[in-house]
Amino acid sequence: MNEPMTVNDPSNHGIEKRRKRLRYRSWHRGMKEVDLIIGRFADANLDTFSDQQLDQFERILDQSDPDLFAWVSGRQPLPAKLDDNVMKLIMNFRYSVHDIEYK
Repeated sequence: MNEPMTVNDPSNHGIEKRRKRLRYRSWHRGMKEVDLIIGRFADANLDTFSDQQLDQFERILDQSDPDLFAWVSGRQPLPAKLDDNVMKLIMNFRYSVHDIEYK
């Protein structure tokens, strides 16, 4: 009988450790503007990403901050090698409003 994986499942430990490492990398890049965009994106999405999406996200994190900011801000065209599902999610994410409560 197949049972769903849980966070405490040993077989799920590796992917959770990877997500934690990627989340840390997302928030500690060096350029604050990129930290805010990528860090918030990671917080909102990493828990639902598949292994393939985590691979794509890791390739994005391997890029330099100035390049990444230029692509996300639309100042430079996105290279074809990074034009994937996760980058499209990031590009759309930058336009959405998160955790803002007006009083």
